[in-house]
Amino acid sequence: MLGYRHAFHAGNHADVLKHLVLYHCLRYMTRKPKPLLYLDTHAGAGAYRLEEGYAAQNREWETGVGRLGARLPEAPAPVEEYLRFTFEFGRERPGEFPGSPALASRLLRPGDWLILRELHPSDFEELASRFSGDPRAQIRREDGYSAMKSSLPPPSRRALAIVDPPYEVVSEYDRVVDALGEALGRFETGTYLVWYPLLERPEARSLPSRLSALTERPRLSGELRVRGSSPGDRGLAGSGIFVVNPPWPLESVLRSSLPFLAEALGQDSSADWNLRIP
Repeated sequence: MLGYRHAFHAGNHADVLKHLVLYHCLRYMTRKPKPLLYLDTHAGAGAYRLEEGYAAQNREWETGVGRLGARLPEAPAPVEEYLRFTFEFGRERPGEFPGSPALASRLLRPGDWLILRELHPSDFEELASRFSGDPRAQIRREDGYSAMKSSLPPPSRRALAIVDPPYEVVSEYDRVVDALGEALGRFETGTYLVWYPLLERPEARSLPSRLSALTERPRLSGELRVRGSSPGDRGLAGSGIFVVNPPWPLESVLRSSLPFLAEALGQDSSADWNLRIP
């Protein structure tokens, strides 16, 4: 939505889960020499300054990636590796936190390419400026779901697409299901990551099962709950990531990481985690 700015939420618990999964998927998928397409349907600004602007207003990062800094010595290996990558990015670009496009660009190789889509005019300007010197990147201000139609399958037959909408309107849930279904019809062997919120509303609660019903391909969903919720609660209680054709190490990554993240980022006694593999 044009009113949504991800900078308000940069570095929060949802970003930690999403970026942990994205990091390990790309680390594995870039081991093979064949070129890889990275497609981001809701790319945002690409990276964010946590101590300035929108991110500094709510400071959600303090209960996300900020809280994990002190827990680094006890973090399981997959979390430690992701955090060291993130903190190194912040040292090279002081004060910045990598969004999914910046994270992906660091891991992708010269022969890979990025398709980045963003509708918000201000975020698009920042994104375009950040990637203006990267010949691998194709940035457009347009609906990201259309890129899934026009870009799949890629010539290399290898792709990772991340779908990360704000879910501010009810119709977004149907759009995500329709977009993933169409993408699978065009390119069923691609790897697809769909982030979703844990909310007390029927559209959110039913989304994982609707996504899973689209395919018999290998898939999993990992969920991180940071607080309890009850009917009528409108706040974000956690988030999940649904993955089609997950790289084989991802299940192990989540089994070792989710219990630690639930304990480290939990806000009350209802903090918990879940891993589903149909």
